[in-house]
Amino acid sequence: MKTFLESISAGVLITIGGAVFLACDNRYMGAVFFSVALLCICYKGYALFTGRIGYFVKDHTAKNVKNLVICLFGNLLATFLLGMLLRFAIPAMGETAGVLCASKLEQQIISTLIRAFFCGILMYLAVSIYKEKNTVVAILFCVPVFILAGFEHSIADMFYFGASGIFDVKVVYFMLAVIAGNSLGGMLLPLLGGAWKKDE
Repeated sequence: MKTFLESISAGVLITIGGAVFLACDNRYMGAVFFSVALLCICYKGYALFTGRIGYFVKDHTAKNVKNLVICLFGNLLATFLLGMLLRFAIPAMGETAGVLCASKLEQQIISTLIRAFFCGILMYLAVSIYKEKNTVVAILFCVPVFILAGFEHSIADMFYFGASGIFDVKVVYFMLAVIAGNSLGGMLLPLLGGAWKKDE
């Protein structure tokens, strides 16, 4: 229950980050302001799937797998439902999300997977550097970088789709590709680091 509530809390903050991104006419400013979500998540210790999946490499116990599944479910549930709520409250935001999501669904699945893979790398870096070096510098740079580069973040994307009002089976395939890409990207550097240490 603790993990679930923390994942809902993280979903609330990602919703706020996604909302400010959609509300900004200047995408560069929107990308910068989105970082408030991950900043607050890290400071509060909430459960964000894209920030935790990289640590699966070191901790792949049944308990951790269960917590990751709960974390992902809570993140997706919160962002999708809150996205629908904001579409109702701020119709203009829903229209902007609709345009954004329509373009996302035009991507080939392999393109989505690759974009999500690189986002996963950046999210692992942002969170791990915060934890290891006690600095938010990586968060302030990694978040705008993944947005401006056009990379895909599964939890943010779920908010956008909730706000868009698009209900299509293509969304399911898209989200599965993004989750897979984020997971693989998040685990890349820990895997490489572990292999390097073994060779020493």
